[in-house]
Amino acid sequence: MALTPSNMIDLGTSAPDFELLDTVSGDLKSLNQLKGRKGTVIMFLCNHCPYVLHVNEELVRVANDYRVTGFGFVAVSSNDIIKYPQDGPSYMKQHADEQNYPFLYLYDATQEVAKAYDAACTPDLFLFDGESKLVYRGQLDDSRPGNGIPLTGRSLREAMDAILGNKPVPKIQKPSMGCNIKWK
Repeated sequence: MALTPSNMIDLGTSAPDFELLDTVSGDLKSLNQLKGRKGTVIMFLCNHCPYVLHVNEELVRVANDYRVTGFGFVAVSSNDIIKYPQDGPSYMKQHADEQNYPFLYLYDATQEVAKAYDAACTPDLFLFDGESKLVYRGQLDDSRPGNGIPLTGRSLREAMDAILGNKPVPKIQKPSMGCNIKWK
């Protein structure tokens, strides 16, 4: 495991479109089908990363809290499943069920979507506003495995609350940290 930070791409970047396999339903889903009226959170996750396992419970809470306010949530796994078979679609479906994901868990087989978003690690979070412009990228909160800081989702929640309150999203944003995406 290589500890890797997010690539802090430019705020204002438009959300790259995609059409990916939903591992739970078996259907192809596009960004346009999944985006929320107020905004959309795109999360690059995987099944085995200890940083993702650490935040899963809070990601579920955040999604449940904010879906009702008009935000869409989408999880994407882009890992190379030849080297990391535990991140393959059938395991993704099982993982989504076990974690009670209230969002779709999509498989990026070609890794083109991860590259389009300049995703670097898992978890890597991107928040787009209702116009599909990037307003937040980086960490869920300051909690990491073993650092004793409780999970709150504070960083992401503050950004979504700013959108809901028609206020500017904080410009100071911290990168996420986690396992690198397992590139082919």
